[in-house]
Amino acid sequence: MPSTTPAYGPIGRLGRWTATHFKLVAIAWAVVAIGLGVLAPRVEHALSGAGWEATGSESLTVRETVDREFGGLSSSALMVVVHSADKTATDPAFKAVVADAQRALQTDPRVTEVVAPRPGQSISRDGHTAIVQAGAGADSNEMVRAASDLKEKLAALPADGVQVSLTGASGMWSDFNDANKTAMLKSELISWPVTLGILLLAFGSLVAAGLPLMLTILGLVASAGSLYLGTQVLDISIWAMNFALMFALALGIDYALFIVYRFRGAFFGAGEPVVDAVAETMDTAGKAVLFSGLTVLISLSAVMLVPSPAFRSMALGIMLSVVFILAATLTLLPAALARLGPRVDKLSLPWVKSGEHRSPRFAAWGERLWRRPVAYGAVAVGVLVALIIPVFGLQTGMPSIKVVPEGDGSRTAYTQVQDAFGPGAPGALQVVAARADGRRAAAVAEADPGVAQVMPAMAGRGENVMIGVVPEQDPSDPAVGATIDRLRSDLPEGTLVGGSVAENHDLEAALTAKTPLVIGVVLALGFLLLLVALQAPILAAVGVVTNLLAVGAAFGVARLIFQEGHLAGLLGLEPQGFLNAWAPVFFFAMVFAISMDYTVFLLSSAKEHWDRTKDPREAMVGAIAHSGRVVFAAAAVMVAVFFTFALSGPLPPKEMGVILGIAVLLDAALVRLLLVPVALRLLGRWAWWLPKPLGRVLPHVRFGHA
Repeated sequence: MPSTTPAYGPIGRLGRWTATHFKLVAIAWAVVAIGLGVLAPRVEHALSGAGWEATGSESLTVRETVDREFGGLSSSALMVVVHSADKTATDPAFKAVVADAQRALQTDPRVTEVVAPRPGQSISRDGHTAIVQAGAGADSNEMVRAASDLKEKLAALPADGVQVSLTGASGMWSDFNDANKTAMLKSELISWPVTLGILLLAFGSLVAAGLPLMLTILGLVASAGSLYLGTQVLDISIWAMNFALMFALALGIDYALFIVYRFRGAFFGAGEPVVDAVAETMDTAGKAVLFSGLTVLISLSAVMLVPSPAFRSMALGIMLSVVFILAATLTLLPAALARLGPRVDKLSLPWVKSGEHRSPRFAAWGERLWRRPVAYGAVAVGVLVALIIPVFGLQTGMPSIKVVPEGDGSRTAYTQVQDAFGPGAPGALQVVAARADGRRAAAVAEADPGVAQVMPAMAGRGENVMIGVVPEQDPSDPAVGATIDRLRSDLPEGTLVGGSVAENHDLEAALTAKTPLVIGVVLALGFLLLLVALQAPILAAVGVVTNLLAVGAAFGVARLIFQEGHLAGLLGLEPQGFLNAWAPVFFFAMVFAISMDYTVFLLSSAKEHWDRTKDPREAMVGAIAHSGRVVFAAAAVMVAVFFTFALSGPLPPKEMGVILGIAVLLDAALVRLLLVPVALRLLGRWAWWLPKPLGRVLPHVRFGHA
């Protein structure tokens, strides 16, 4: 007698195996969690605070040369500002504080030489402000840690109205990272109870709502431990942990929602045995989750094309969290569902219907779209296009001092230096020239209209001299970038221009150059993966194009808020007049990854219905009825998580939270649950057209079982 057991694919068979080997799966994950969890608490102190640089750039060469030949007085050097409103540098009390600051700096082994204030160079004309410099005896990341260790000790020195503050690039990143850490903790405290509430409403059961939290905690612990191991061989940005947390929470919830909803339908609705219900769930929803995770990984891998340690390590952090969440979703979650069985709906809300997989409300919404596709589609396109239009005036720049909260030492000292020495003083350029070209280089710099002051040449240990060049404008002013480009063009051959502002300028140039390539790679790989998953080139193209609409609209809103200042008071932010330069490339990859997440959920369900019925109406309406509630609930959680980051103190987390939150909101409300179904309706059978030559090349993928 032939077997009546359905023929499951690889993911379905994996689900069946985990369902029957719960103890083995649980022990394996316990080993992973404990092994990497032991390392997780160490990661915070091992992650780097710098890395915002363009690998191989001219400015990076200058930093290395200055560290080697000029006592470490590079962009990583510490700048200590001593200021008094009523005393001058000749006052005994002022001198005593300067001497104390020098001694404090000399006690740190990461400091090479300490340069005392010099009249005409680092003592202001009115004598009320003096600068002590401490050379970098370690790399940029270690100097940020040195700034964190020294700033409180230095701030405790002031006496008799004399104030001491630490600034410079290392001091600024130290303050920013501290503020960012505090803000992230605050956001997490807010997001967890909000997330729990939404999860309870979405799942309708306290037990089921705990499953995504299990995935999130596992993914976060494993990611943190893995990142610590990574820090033993390379520098990993502290931001990698922040983003890993966000994606672990967001994707853990997304994937658990999709899997648990499908399991309930199979187990309670169809009355299948628990092992068969798990196998069917993983053969359908599990396969969609796998493709979703792959699209996220592919989108983020494109960020690796940006030649910057900070960007590459942030992408690495997110990718690690996605890998662990994906692995736990495909193994531990089905094992847990099989063990729970009917108990998955324990402690449920009164109105929850355990077997309800097809939502009547979303089915009715699908029928409405089927009847009037053009009217609804026109509204969605109109809103998205209106929000996209501001993108064409979007301006970007590297972060200004405004990313550091007011009152922090580095920002206070930054303002004091500007008031005492001029707007461009905090961002002095470092020109490194051969000894024979020193005078000519200084003359070229003095003749440049963007230069306010040229310092005397400093001889180094090698064959070079270093010339300090103070720009006319604030370091965040685009005019300073133009000054850097002119100097590099006019200075003698072989002369290099560096300094923290030049490093920012070079990183911005690298980002601008790589952004089209990153976007192109993300779009091309996203299309190819959708093509494999859906076996429908037209529909794959629709998925990619509609994703672009949501991303573009999100950046249009970002321009209105962060560049133009709309809603700035409500969000408690201080606009810089531009969007941070990393936003177009990094946030594009993140937003596109999340959008593809929902695309795969919706269209995989549509393909499942199409493969079974070959009816365009059932494919469209059935997809909305079966996945619309999941997309809606997942988006609600993700929007809540991202918007809590918009409450954070520093500007970059606000940018991140607002852009990602708006993108998810627009994607779920206008694209996934409106525009894509309308496209399915208007395309009809053409949505599923597959040329025969292409069909012979593509691997056969079905989101159902035979």
